[in-house]
Amino acid sequence: MADTRAIAARFVDAFNAHDEERIRALNAENGVLEAPGDVHVEGRDAATAYGMAWLNAFSDARIVVHTELVDGDWVAQRFTFEGTHDGVLPSPVGEIPPTQRRLTGRGVQLLRVDGDEIVETQLYFDQVQLMTQLGLMPEPAQAVTA
Repeated sequence: MADTRAIAARFVDAFNAHDEERIRALNAENGVLEAPGDVHVEGRDAATAYGMAWLNAFSDARIVVHTELVDGDWVAQRFTFEGTHDGVLPSPVGEIPPTQRRLTGRGVQLLRVDGDEIVETQLYFDQVQLMTQLGLMPEPAQAVTA
């Protein structure tokens, strides 16, 4: 049995390599993934498909982990996602066609590991930042200072 930190590192490595088979192998058959937009998927194939949707929409996607905390079977990772939006991105409100824009977005993922697999993923990212950088909504207004 691998340790929790090692499984999380393997997942990030598989994601950055765009390796669908390794991503699938790390997601548990009974795994659950939740993400912004009320996304809730269950099972190895559904969790893998969620990750692959991002990789297919951002062909040069990469995650850089800046901070990692481990407590028992949980790992918390603060990361930056970077990539060029050059493919269709499925979303809870429909498909987002390629914008050819570069995205650099902050996120946090909490992974619960059981044995050599990830059984639960809680993903958090700034949806406004994502939509703004892709040109799908205006830049937020700036506060006026006196």
